[in-house]
Amino acid sequence: MPTLLPFSNKELLALVAERKIQFIDLQFTDVGGAVKNVTIPTKELETTLSHGIWFDGSCIEGYARTAESDMYLVPDTATFAVLPWLKDNEMTARLICNVYTPDGQPFLGDPRAVLARMMNEAEKMGFVYNTGPELEFFLLKPNAQGGVIPPQPHDSASYFDMPTDMIATDLWRQAAETLSAFGIEAEAMHHEVAKGQYEIDLRYANSLKTADDAVTFRVVMKRLAQQKGLYASFMPKPLRGLPGSGMHVHQGLNYKANGGNALSDPGDSHGLSKIAKHFIAGQLAHARGMCAVLAPLVNSYKRLVVGYEAPVNISWGRINQSALIRIPRAHTPESTRIELRCPDPSCNPYLAFTVMLASGLDGIRRKLEVPEASEENIYISNDPKKKSNLHILPGSLDEAISEFEKDAVIREALGAHIFERFISAKRLEWEDYRLEVTPWELEKYLPTY
Repeated sequence: MPTLLPFSNKELLALVAERKIQFIDLQFTDVGGAVKNVTIPTKELETTLSHGIWFDGSCIEGYARTAESDMYLVPDTATFAVLPWLKDNEMTARLICNVYTPDGQPFLGDPRAVLARMMNEAEKMGFVYNTGPELEFFLLKPNAQGGVIPPQPHDSASYFDMPTDMIATDLWRQAAETLSAFGIEAEAMHHEVAKGQYEIDLRYANSLKTADDAVTFRVVMKRLAQQKGLYASFMPKPLRGLPGSGMHVHQGLNYKANGGNALSDPGDSHGLSKIAKHFIAGQLAHARGMCAVLAPLVNSYKRLVVGYEAPVNISWGRINQSALIRIPRAHTPESTRIELRCPDPSCNPYLAFTVMLASGLDGIRRKLEVPEASEENIYISNDPKKKSNLHILPGSLDEAISEFEKDAVIREALGAHIFERFISAKRLEWEDYRLEVTPWELEKYLPTY
């Protein structure tokens, strides 16, 4: 599996000794995107780098049955970072790992391996896939009992407002410093539209790195918020009546041979090449099929509704913020990108980038024609013809799972192992939700019926 500017084992061991690191956190994600961790003392690092470290895969969500449980982790040395919140005798470094089976093959259920495999497919077609995710989240303050239910926003600010208190100011400064320690470059941080809602934009880069960065950012932000007595939530829609949190993703394709931007054509009215239009057409064609991966929670579909700045219609445009796919204005032809707006920050970034890339490449392979761009605000359009001509995203997790099951391109991209286990986990989640009697139902119906 390819890595990003890795250290040699010898170089890494020397660096660990020089920095007086005492422990190493070995990390990977389950199918849902939750970070899993095993900590080893540094004296075990040389053996781990050479031979990996064994673990029981049957205990990890979506990994393996008991009879197939033996797996081992191999650190990707390019992901080395020192945890900035631990000092002296607790000095600890982090390494993200790839998962292997006993016969030395990449484990088919490892989300990171799935993305690496799809990136290799892109390279075979002559392309390098880059992404730049923008993660939105809420900062919530605990109640008198120390809980966050019902959720209470930390502040009453709005879009692009200055931080109004020292807690938020300190948190932003600390976040920038901490992310830098992990090798994560944040292009911008700002307050979002809703009360207590913020956004951080990660620098556009190789999609394997940005997936690593997005997973790391969620962990970092939760820890930093906790230190300030707050709770950072990446739940898509924690508050009724306010916009939800998305993870808009800027995407790019570069030619592997010369690094040129494969999406750009200055002579086109939208500045887009034929490859870009085929890529967009592929993502539009598979939008319903990949939605369960990009918006994976029951709660995700409380965000994907009309009127709250989230896309609902399967459309594209250049200046249209309500479109599923938007083409941001490019300062130069080389900065041309494609922004997908339906993912939310609860998704597994490895799987999300995998299905996004697979859908776009399918459009390129089949030379799919992109539909006419929608350049008006679809949210408030009164034209029934325009509304009837636009397909919409699934309205529930149940509907999204059904569309996911039918999409052969998405199935092949994820592989049978993850595809089947993802469906199983999400079906259980949906059935559990169906059994729940919510406060809304009690308040709406109990006094009358």
